[in-house]
Amino acid sequence: MTATQSKPAASGSAGETRTLTLIQAITEAMQEELARDERVVVFGEDVGARGGVFLATAGLQEQFGQKRVFDTPLSEASIVGAAVGMAVRGLRPIAEIQFADYMGPGFDQIISQAAKIRYRSGGQFSAPLVIRTPSGGGVKGGHHHSQSPESYFTHTPGLKVVMPSTPYDAKGLLKAAVRGGDPVIYFEPKRLYRAVKGQVPTHDYTVELGKGAVRREGTDLTIIGYGGVMPDAEKAAQALAAEGVQAEVIDLRSLVPWDRDLVLTSVAKTGRAVLVSEAPRTSNFMGEVAYVIQEHLFDQLLAPVMQVAGFDTPYPYVQDKVYLPGANRIAAACVRALNY
Repeated sequence: MTATQSKPAASGSAGETRTLTLIQAITEAMQEELARDERVVVFGEDVGARGGVFLATAGLQEQFGQKRVFDTPLSEASIVGAAVGMAVRGLRPIAEIQFADYMGPGFDQIISQAAKIRYRSGGQFSAPLVIRTPSGGGVKGGHHHSQSPESYFTHTPGLKVVMPSTPYDAKGLLKAAVRGGDPVIYFEPKRLYRAVKGQVPTHDYTVELGKGAVRREGTDLTIIGYGGVMPDAEKAAQALAAEGVQAEVIDLRSLVPWDRDLVLTSVAKTGRAVLVSEAPRTSNFMGEVAYVIQEHLFDQLLAPVMQVAGFDTPYPYVQDKVYLPGANRIAAACVRALNY
């Protein structure tokens, strides 16, 4: 396959929307990018005729053929290595790693090759690829199918890291990642695949990486999260509202880059911050967010920055509800901040 020019994106009426699940939005994003740009290819374990373990690629091989949507061997190192080579040679690969827990065998290719190719070549080459992978717990997958390894990648300069929580963002962020010029690790909160529905435009659109979203406005404290924790963050805010507390809820949407201005503006207004992530607490990405908050707003904080996270243990087999930062744990942290 040779690299060719993109085709104009198909678009519907600017105001038309319809309801999609998160996974339907992801599938549609890939479908539209395959149709828009002949350089786009999709590949991974069982993504072809079967449509992937979660059916995210269902129907794509039938529509676009085996040369553009194809299965690979059970080898994450090969999948990532092929993606890097394709990207450097002008294609736009979307590679699927079946579970984020399986990123390990391809880790060196990601951090040593994809992330550094532009820098080490003096700008002569780049690796505009997307690695999609289902992430996080809540599906009783045990410790090999439930981890949240995003901090490994946010620590690597040269990568962009994304984790949506709504169908609108899932589609818009994926399309933006495919069209961008950088390698993007696109984490998909799998417990939200079919649990979350939302309005998605029929026309072509993208969501800019590095821009967060205010999910709920408030003045008493700020709850900040991303990915699978967002429904529980909003439930906690609703419970607090019943007690007269107005919590602002921010969805980071992307971690590298992340929206510092939005976070700092909100926390400067409320004086309190509760950071939520299901990754283990130690070296959690939210530690960076906490540092930036105290660095810039130390004199304006009314309470220490609180964090609600997973525990520093392997992900458990059956205690999902204990391990995950549910609405009760989030609300309790908010109460501690308010009572400080």
